[in-house]
Amino acid sequence: MTKVNYYTKEGIQKLKEELEQLIMVERPAISKQIAEARDKGDLSENAEYAAAKDAQGMLELKIGKLQDIIQNARELDESKLDSTKVLLMSSVIIKNLKNNTSTKYTLVPEQEADFKTGKISVNSPIAKGLLGKKVGDMVDIHVPAGVIPFEIIEISR
Repeated sequence: MTKVNYYTKEGIQKLKEELEQLIMVERPAISKQIAEARDKGDLSENAEYAAAKDAQGMLELKIGKLQDIIQNARELDESKLDSTKVLLMSSVIIKNLKNNTSTKYTLVPEQEADFKTGKISVNSPIAKGLLGKKVGDMVDIHVPAGVIPFEIIEISR
């Protein structure tokens, strides 16, 4: 049984672009490498040929896996999500009550997490502690460094 994963519209588009890159650019490049290696003579002693065939096998596995992911991907309809609570796809400004700093995070599906851009996985300790909470709620979030108290300042989409 395959697992359904939820993505944003941009996340699904990114997966499709990656698949297209693999099929339209990388697959022909590896085929060309195999042909060039084959032209060099005895295949039983041709390391270039063996390496190109291995690369082709890995590429085909990656393409197959990506096709499965795309086939089972479902787009999130953000318009149907409650904006008064912290949910998947919420942008949240939280205030660390220990040091009085505020941080903005967007809770995204695990596959789209990118901490550098403020997108954290819905499965992360911070996101798990925030899910279902409302503006003004105080939450104690258990992180590897200990427990940090936060206040939810703002929720948006």
